[in-house]
Amino acid sequence: MEISTLATYHCLAFVWYFFVAYSILHIRTEERPSEVFLYGGQWKYLTVLNLVLQAVFYGVSFLADVLRLIKKLRCAKCVISSRDLLFSVLAFPVSTFVSISFWALYTYNRELVYPKSLDGVIPLWLNHAMHTAVLPFAVLEILATPHRYPAKKKGLILLGFVAFLYISWVLWIYSVTGEWVYPLFALFSPAGLAAFFAGSLAVIVSFYNFGEFFNRMIWGQSKFCF
Repeated sequence: MEISTLATYHCLAFVWYFFVAYSILHIRTEERPSEVFLYGGQWKYLTVLNLVLQAVFYGVSFLADVLRLIKKLRCAKCVISSRDLLFSVLAFPVSTFVSISFWALYTYNRELVYPKSLDGVIPLWLNHAMHTAVLPFAVLEILATPHRYPAKKKGLILLGFVAFLYISWVLWIYSVTGEWVYPLFALFSPAGLAAFFAGSLAVIVSFYNFGEFFNRMIWGQSKFCF
């Protein structure tokens, strides 16, 4: 894909994610069900955090494209390294996990992850923007441009660390409020919850590995250009 076309795509994707994140973060207080958005606001939901993550990623990607267009290659190289690390470790595996896990649980029992009371608060288009569109965006990004993945050990350590931070945030919220971020968690014993978190981590690691494999299948091991 030409750099100018890529820059246009990344700019539009950034604007889209900024708009979606703005829309969910500015739902009027009086419209929120009493059991939702209390302690921690929307920042306790992985879906919302992922929207911000994607906006940051596409913003960095657009910056890298602009630097390449104006021939600031030394600066572009640094920004592209950050872009690739952000995409490989977080943007692809998290967006894939959010989409697939949400719709799997929603199909099984929506009350476990997305209570029906939210239908009157969050429009259908916004639900799909948060939970559906993120997956094709992630796949399209791999098809649009090659990304260099870090050494496997480094990538998995960074991914595991971020997962640990989010799990710690979820547990902290429960310790303060006595309520789980997602009703699903209330179904588990402490041991069961630990197993669920471990299983979720294994799933997101598999998405990391799939992203690396898919990127290599499309672009080869080392194809990269300025």
